[in-house]
Amino acid sequence: MFLDKVDIYIKAGNGGNGCVSFRREKYVSHGGPDGGDGGKGGDVIFVIDEGSNTLLDFKYRRKFIADNGADGMKRKFHGINGGDISIPVPPGTVIRDKESGMIIKDMSDNQPFTIAKGGKGGWGNTHFATPTRQTPRFAKSGLPGDEKHLTLELKMLADVGLIGFPNVGKSTLLSLISSAKPKIANYHFTTLSPNLGVVKIYDETFVVADIPGLIEGAAEGAGLGHDFLRHIDRCRLIVHLFDISASERENPSDDIKKINSELKKYSPELATRPQILVGNKIDIGYDKEHMNKIKAYAKRKGYDLYLVSGVTGDGVDGLLKAISTKLKELPPLIKYESEKMEDNFEEKKNREVTVTVTNGVYVVTGDWLKKVVNSVNFDDNESLQYFQRILRNSGVIAALENAGIDEGDTVDIYGVEFDFLF
Repeated sequence: MFLDKVDIYIKAGNGGNGCVSFRREKYVSHGGPDGGDGGKGGDVIFVIDEGSNTLLDFKYRRKFIADNGADGMKRKFHGINGGDISIPVPPGTVIRDKESGMIIKDMSDNQPFTIAKGGKGGWGNTHFATPTRQTPRFAKSGLPGDEKHLTLELKMLADVGLIGFPNVGKSTLLSLISSAKPKIANYHFTTLSPNLGVVKIYDETFVVADIPGLIEGAAEGAGLGHDFLRHIDRCRLIVHLFDISASERENPSDDIKKINSELKKYSPELATRPQILVGNKIDIGYDKEHMNKIKAYAKRKGYDLYLVSGVTGDGVDGLLKAISTKLKELPPLIKYESEKMEDNFEEKKNREVTVTVTNGVYVVTGDWLKKVVNSVNFDDNESLQYFQRILRNSGVIAALENAGIDEGDTVDIYGVEFDFLF
């Protein structure tokens, strides 16, 4: 089974909480705070699996969560950092944000990529000791790790894409010019997934992809071609194979036009990619009228035309030399650039607060506020003063006033309730 597009969920580990602790030892007075920091959460990292050409490993596992950092401990012991999690993907995998569809990373550079960073560990109470606050009874909570819903899309890294109607000899040609062993049989849709082959001619090598199941209507989902057209997106050169003998289909020239029409519907840019027309099965013979029509079409479009036999090998060497020469003139494989969202979007989003009124209670929500509430010791006067300063300096008080709050009304911030006072 072949799988080349899948949705997954990833979550980096949360940071461990800081520790509130005080040094207590015999004969040591005024030991002071000794709470350790929490450990950092594990990262989520994509790595390249050179031996893979499918996303089949994601069929039954769609959720990847890294380890959380451990909480800090007394005696200034730092919590253990959470372990990273590595996700292997085939070369050429494009990582997109599921919601927006924007490209986050093209894994064609074969380098590991950290997609989600673990949350930082919270500070222990040792960090909050000052000359005037010698016994801080609060520490910071660890920050949550990044989480994302992603779409993985495999776009094969091939220099040349073999296209054409089913049963025109694409798999036979690929097996002849490379060491690839695709399934070959005399019926349509023998090939159910793209096959890659490495071709070597003289001192040059290039990769060829056999794209299966392309038929009329593929761009609308007919046949199998709609699923696999994405694999020629990167190809620098398209080799368009057709049956010149008309043993399978009556009109080879019409077949060429229909396939190119499907390419244009799928991607107008792809239809402008350099193309070589290759008439296969010359060992069976062909009609001169068909050949004249195809020559006229190739001349009009500026395509080179070659005749070969995938069975006897006639004309194949000349075709490979032409492909190698053409590739030297073309730019390198396409690499998709990352599409960045609005600068500081996440930071702006994390500073937002929402005020709603439910049964007379003013409920304040905001992801960053949840972190603040978790880091405050409400039984400690200094910690409480810190919380009040945060509410005023961050605009929470102003948001409540804009919502029409009056003195004495109840405010709820993630389960912490208090009466509002001007």
